[in-house]
Amino acid sequence: MDCYSFPVLKSRPTIELIGAPQDLGQVHRGVDMGPSAVRVAGLVPRLESMGFTVVDVGNVACSTMATASEGQAHVRYLDHVVQDSELLATAVEKAVRAGHFPLVIGGDHSVAIGTLGGVASVEPRQGLLWIDAHADSNTPETSPSGNIHGMPVAVILGDGPATLVNVAGVNPKALEDHTVLLGLRSVDREEAERVRDSKMTYFTMHDVDQRGVAALIEEAVAVLTADGVERVHLSFDADAIDPREAPGTGTPVRGGFSYRESHLMMELLAEADIITSADFSEVNPVLDEHNKTAELIVHLISSLAGQRVVEPGT
Repeated sequence: MDCYSFPVLKSRPTIELIGAPQDLGQVHRGVDMGPSAVRVAGLVPRLESMGFTVVDVGNVACSTMATASEGQAHVRYLDHVVQDSELLATAVEKAVRAGHFPLVIGGDHSVAIGTLGGVASVEPRQGLLWIDAHADSNTPETSPSGNIHGMPVAVILGDGPATLVNVAGVNPKALEDHTVLLGLRSVDREEAERVRDSKMTYFTMHDVDQRGVAALIEEAVAVLTADGVERVHLSFDADAIDPREAPGTGTPVRGGFSYRESHLMMELLAEADIITSADFSEVNPVLDEHNKTAELIVHLISSLAGQRVVEPGT
């Protein structure tokens, strides 16, 4: 296998911004406008002001709910999601092979399938940090809704419809024993059994309340990078944040991360210097208040990229 650079953000790589306006993994109209909302909130100038070169390649072409065929109820819009994920995987792979840091803005959380597929097509041995209110570990057999945005973790780790599991021609797309779920507070019964019996590490909001964000991020970093794993993907769902802070998301759940807890997670990940690719999903401006959620996501990405209240002297 050829060697390619997987730069961390501290090295100030070129950030390749890829919009993925996928909305067929869920039921709410508007999440396809998430990439535009985040751009309007000033993501590119914010990163450029921090010294990054940002290449915004625009949005990958995605199917639309207005014209797509739903297909089977237990795995809705499967063919379309596969098609969109393949296109996204190709764009992400191109960014990785160029030595850029791929930053994908969704769209619903099914965008993680194509994003991880693109990275894994170059190097499949990667850790996965999944920050979300939901475990997203259902399969068509266990999902109560048939919505694919509730299945990407299972798909990424190799369980689900064959066409989806094999997006980008690589399966699995991350290492199960180097996968960490953080922020869980709404998990279906059968899904919970799957998570409990897996090799994944998982932390609920109960764990956050008891132990605190700093301790959990420290443990997560150890799991993600054990055994010499050098590539770690961050997948962040806006509904991980409490809806009082981030109302513009399709599946809000009370009791999520506070504004400061969310920033602290990103700041600690920046200090750990381990994230080599990322996606941020489920921003829905139709459900938002004055683009509040998109603006928060921009601030969190800035913290992940190393922004501090007071920059250290040179």
